[in-house]
Amino acid sequence: MSIENYIANDIKICQLSDTIGELKMIFNEQSFSYFPVENDGEYIGCISKNDAISFDENKTIGDFQYVLEGFFAHEDNYWLETLDIFAQNQTNILPVLDSENKYLGYITLSSILNLFYSTPFLNEPGGIIVIEKGYRDYSFSQISQIAESHNAGILGMFISSRANDLAQITIKLSTSSLNEILQTYRRYGYTIISEHQEDNFNKKLIDRSEYLDKYLNI
Repeated sequence: MSIENYIANDIKICQLSDTIGELKMIFNEQSFSYFPVENDGEYIGCISKNDAISFDENKTIGDFQYVLEGFFAHEDNYWLETLDIFAQNQTNILPVLDSENKYLGYITLSSILNLFYSTPFLNEPGGIIVIEKGYRDYSFSQISQIAESHNAGILGMFISSRANDLAQITIKLSTSSLNEILQTYRRYGYTIISEHQEDNFNKKLIDRSEYLDKYLNI
């Protein structure tokens, strides 16, 4: 899903000739962490609120052009790659440019998150499993086949963590009956990271541990 239907242009882009005082007024009225700036109709970057509040409000944005950061999204970007740009630049607003790099407007982080909330991964009922295996050993096709062999559909799947040559994969399934699926993942060498009340494997470990404690205390 592209972002073109979520572009806003209700606020005029700043110019290099605008004063810092005018920019501060925008930041006071809006909850933006940055704001886009152009010069002679050409987008040249964003200025941050943290920088603006420390500058002399009688000077112009052009006096501080060196602090501008040149991040942006294109109108045909998909929401997931746009979310990545938000994360990389730690901003809650992105300027949006057309194919000729002309400024079209902006998109907010909240708009992108609303798109994410509307995806089946979050919006449809089901169960979530987090599994772990060596980064070179797991297979998305195998993970899918195991779920589908238990008549569970995949609503979403992504690598949620990678450290020490281990990858954690988060899976959203179209069923909340997960016990048999969990056991099958274990048989294929996956470690179950998430906790599940219906997980018989963990129940058996607890029962055996309690039995061993009682035996040792006799």
